[in-house]
Amino acid sequence: MTIGALPPTMKAVVLEAPLKIAVKDVPTPTIQKPTDVIVQTTVAGLCGSDLHIYRGHIPIPLPITVGHELVGKIVQVGDEVTKWKVGDNVIVPFTATCGDCYFCKKGLMARCDTGITFGTGRGLEGCQAEYLRVPTADTFLFPQPDDIPASTLLLMADILPTGYFVASGGKRLLMESLGQPMTGDLVKDVEGKKEGVCVVIGCGPVGLCAISSAVRMFDKVFATDLAPHRLETARRHGAIALPEEELKAAILEATDGRGADVALEVVGHASAMLKAIDLTRYFGVVSSCGVHSEPITTSGYMMFNKGLRFQWGQCSVPTYFPGALEVLRDNKEIFAKFIEKKIDFSQAEEYYALFEKNKIGKTVFVMGGEKDV
Repeated sequence: MTIGALPPTMKAVVLEAPLKIAVKDVPTPTIQKPTDVIVQTTVAGLCGSDLHIYRGHIPIPLPITVGHELVGKIVQVGDEVTKWKVGDNVIVPFTATCGDCYFCKKGLMARCDTGITFGTGRGLEGCQAEYLRVPTADTFLFPQPDDIPASTLLLMADILPTGYFVASGGKRLLMESLGQPMTGDLVKDVEGKKEGVCVVIGCGPVGLCAISSAVRMFDKVFATDLAPHRLETARRHGAIALPEEELKAAILEATDGRGADVALEVVGHASAMLKAIDLTRYFGVVSSCGVHSEPITTSGYMMFNKGLRFQWGQCSVPTYFPGALEVLRDNKEIFAKFIEKKIDFSQAEEYYALFEKNKIGKTVFVMGGEKDV
C-alpha cells in the first residue's frame, strides 16, 4: 500500500569523503522485501556518533546517505508486515534488527546476527533523507506517542535510550556488586532505590540524557566536560557539574575519599575512559557507551589493583525504550529545549562543520521548514 505515488528521486545528505558532505538527488527507496516499510521523514537527527563517520574514523563504503535517527510516517508497507499500516507515525531506532536470533531473543539487539545500523553500509542507507527503507519493520519500530512533539521524540531513536542504557548498566552492576537481588524488571531494579555516587564524563547530548537517567537511580550525580558552556546545561539536567580540575576533589569529599561508585563514559575517547577509571573507587563500576575507534592504553597492574566492573558497548534500543520514554515524559519541559537547531537538508554541509567544531548542540533536519514539529 502507498500514500500516492512516491517521486523517483529525493533529497539526501550524502557523505562523499571524510569531512565532505553534499545534499544530492538520489533514488527514492522502494520495498525490497515483504517485511519492509518505507517511511517519509518528519524529522531526522544529526548525532554525535555521525561525527565518527564524518571524520573518517570508522571506515564505511562511500558515498552513502548518512544518519541513524528518524521520526516519520509510513507511506508503503510490505506484504508480510503485520504491525503497521500506511499512515502510522513511527519512531525508527538506529539499528534494524531481526527479532529472532539468539541476541534479539535475549534483549541484546545491539548484537543482532544480521543487525545493520542505518547509514553505515551493507545495503542500508541513512536517515538524513526525505524517505527511508526500513527492513524487518515489525521487530523494532515504535509508535509515536501523541503527547510529545516529533522533534523531541527523535531523542528516542538513539540518544535517550542510550543514556538510559549507560546509566542503568552502571546501576545494575553496582547492585550486583553489593549483593542486592534483582527482580528481572529493568526499570524497577535500577530505579527502585537511589543508591551510590555517579559521575558522568561528557555533557554533550548523550551525556545530558545519561544525567537525566542517572538522577533517577543514584543519590548524587556529578558531571564534567572539557567545554565549559556545557556545564550549566548539565546542572539543569540535575548534575553537580564541575570543571575537570575541581571534579576529583569534590567526588572524594562526597565519598569519604573512596571515589565514585559508578562512572559513565559517553565521549568515546581514550582520555575520557581513563578519566572514568581514575575517578572510580576500588571495585566500582565503569559503564561506557562512547564509540571508541582508537586504542586505549593504561597500566595493567592499576586495573588489576582497582578491581573494576565494566559495561561497554552499544545500546539495544527496544530493551531500554520503555524506561527512557518515562524519563522523557517526566522531563518534557527540559527536553523540549534540548533541540538547539532545526534546519533544512540544504544546510547540512554548514551544520556538519559547526557540529564537528563543537559550536552547536543537538540539531535536527525537518521537512518543509516546519520548525514547530
